Amino acid sequence: MIQPNCLQRFLNSISCFSAFLGGWALVFNVLAVGSVLAQEKKAPLPVDLELVLAVDASTSVSAQEFDLQMRGIAQAFREPSVIQAIAVSGDRGIAVSVIQWANNLLQEVAVDWFLVRDEESAGAFADLVDETPRFIFGGGTSIGGAITFSTRQMEINDFEGSRRVIDISGDGRSNQGAPPEMVRDRSTALGIVINGLAIVNEDPFIDSYYEQFVIGGTGAFVQTATTYEDFGAAMMEKLIKEIGGVPVAEKTTDFRFASNEAEKR
Repeated sequence: MIQPNCLQRFLNSISCFSAFLGGWALVFNVLAVGSVLAQEKKAPLPVDLELVLAVDASTSVSAQEFDLQMRGIAQAFREPSVIQAIAVSGDRGIAVSVIQWANNLLQEVAVDWFLVRDEESAGAFADLVDETPRFIFGGGTSIGGAITFSTRQMEINDFEGSRRVIDISGDGRSNQGAPPEMVRDRSTALGIVINGLAIVNEDPFIDSYYEQFVIGGTGAFVQTATTYEDFGAAMMEKLIKEIGGVPVAEKTTDFRFASNEAEKR
């Protein structure tokens, strides 16, 4: 006859062995699911260009000036010349994202990555930009922080561009965070081109500052706007060059906007 305590130990052994098998079954299931998910994860989508449009939202930018930047981007993507540049740049389209930035700890994805291939998708992207509010209100000016954040967005997105460009727009010099030239060099080492759109309404030498400390990479250039009212026209010209990969030897200094002509009269 089996003693009760022996029977209990036997039953406990069976229970422990079952739990042991169950634990390993769970491990194998987790590994199997992980393997399936890894196989199902899509490869990055090839595009002709990855483009981050980094918009200054620091203290120096008023509500009206911020609005002119966002409206200027939307306006540019509705321009036939920009749509044509997208069409002739390749058949894979361009992936575009808009970020807002201020100090070293203030960056926000305002419009997430969006694939633009034709007039319809360019219009849809422009509508998204038009509908996007301001997420950042004030703070210092950290161009290095904006470059770092923009570079990170390129590293984690679902696209793989033949070219990668960060477009930094602003009206002031970096006064907080890492020196922009140091951050710039790290990003350009990854094959990223950094261009600038300098708004010279407050600092007449901001374009020279961007030329020396901000832009970098093959064909990098600075586009200038005399005022925020000129931002849309400047952005249009800049996008045509960036999307088409037009080689630029030096910063743009001969572009004239309506406000410039008015000042001469």
